[in-house]
Amino acid sequence: MKQITVTVVHALPDAATEIEVRLPEGATIADAIERSGMGARLGKVDVSTAAVGIYGKRARRDTILADGDRVEFYRPLAADPKMARRRRATHKRR
Repeated sequence: MKQITVTVVHALPDAATEIEVRLPEGATIADAIERSGMGARLGKVDVSTAAVGIYGKRARRDTILADGDRVEFYRPLAADPKMARRRRATHKRR
């Protein structure tokens, strides 16, 4: 069976964890996360419920991967972008 290589990444503002894994062709995002062992490495992060995607686009965990894909974990936003923009606009007017 043909193998593919993908990278699983969890990034924080000050550091990133990046693990390359080999999987059988037809593997899913969930398979890559499991094979990477990211859950054990990150401890505080619940990788079973975290939002994930491929190259910056959210995707479901049953999405089939292609060779060279980059699986990414997404953290919740620190602030609502619309509210932050309103605060900046209000602050500029003063």
